[in-house]
Amino acid sequence: MTIRQEILDFRQRFKWSQTFAALRSRNYRLWFFGQMVSLFGTWMQTTAQGFLVFQLTHSPVYLGYVAFASGIPTWLFMLYAGVVADRVPRRSLLLITQTSMMILAFILAGLTFFHLVQPWHIVLLAFGLGLANAFDAPARQAFVLEMVEREDLTNAIALNSTMFNSATAFGPAIAGVTYALFGPGWCFTLNGISFMAIIAALLAMKNLNPQPIPERKNSILTDFKMGLSYVLSHSMIRTLIGLVGVTTLFGISFATLIPAWTVRILHGNASVNGLLFSARGLGALISALSIASLGRFQFKGKLLTLGTFAFPVGLLTFSLVRWLPLSLLTLVGVGWASILIFNLANALVQTLTSDQLRGRVMSIYSFTFFGLMPVGGLLAGAVAEKVGEPITVMLWSLVLLGSAASIFTLLPKVRELQ
Repeated sequence: MTIRQEILDFRQRFKWSQTFAALRSRNYRLWFFGQMVSLFGTWMQTTAQGFLVFQLTHSPVYLGYVAFASGIPTWLFMLYAGVVADRVPRRSLLLITQTSMMILAFILAGLTFFHLVQPWHIVLLAFGLGLANAFDAPARQAFVLEMVEREDLTNAIALNSTMFNSATAFGPAIAGVTYALFGPGWCFTLNGISFMAIIAALLAMKNLNPQPIPERKNSILTDFKMGLSYVLSHSMIRTLIGLVGVTTLFGISFATLIPAWTVRILHGNASVNGLLFSARGLGALISALSIASLGRFQFKGKLLTLGTFAFPVGLLTFSLVRWLPLSLLTLVGVGWASILIFNLANALVQTLTSDQLRGRVMSIYSFTFFGLMPVGGLLAGAVAEKVGEPITVMLWSLVLLGSAASIFTLLPKVRELQ
């Protein structure tokens, strides 16, 4: 196919009428709107929590501690949680995890309102949130196919990303204003309230398409080994998950430094902190909507490859900018490119995975993402303490450029994935 033919094919497939195909399912509509409300609250808490920690400690290292604490349960439990997600009804598991997260948000709000909150409280609660997320993530990823038909799976994954990044785009900005006007306690309270939307949505679902729960002939360890062996023996799944790991460790971790960047580099306040997070989210939202609008397109590998180069170039540019409007514009590009990587890698992994192993494979995928994120955050905080935030982001972007070049040169089959 010539470049001209590919452009014509792209134009034919890019239809806004296809953008919301998965919303034809009543259960997915409930999930979409309930989860979106919840995610707005989550991003409000994430943004306010990071700025509160920096206000209490004035240390980028402590930002890394909080990120690391939230990720320890990923290392301890997420792979086990993937086996659980293949053994129990996923909706029931999600109800437990979402309720737990709601309770933790209200605890943090109470500590803040009564002026009792200390940095170690936030670290401990971050660990609790990470524990709930360790069981929530693989179940949430595998649950999509219970709400939509298989042919709408990629669209549903793209819409999941759309809801997440809608919250990323606007939640931090709302958090910044709320923090500045009313204090962080209200950010945490609104997050707790927001969980009620997704809990109500899960309870209201009917006529799901549950995947068959296998007979428990094997031990949990044996089932886990089967999932791990499957991933290691499947070259494309292994490559895609590896790409997600490198991008998370040296790419997404830059967000840990945004509160410090706000104060030290841009000389801003809580509102500026929120705007920086929102700019990244806006770019991610644009990217997710674009992918959803492509429908059942067959050039995912090419778009994924584009993202692997565009993301580090955006980060490198951000590391050199000191003017707020240009910083915001650059972060829009960073967010756009990051979704090309994570959204398409997720869709391709799910497309390539056997239904019987979906929960376990997605637990390994989620483990790579959520497990390496806090390690990257801790590493970024430690390096930034020594050499400064700009040089840290610059070094990370160069590592990612090297990774993109290696995949492009040594693994051309990635570009052929459909």
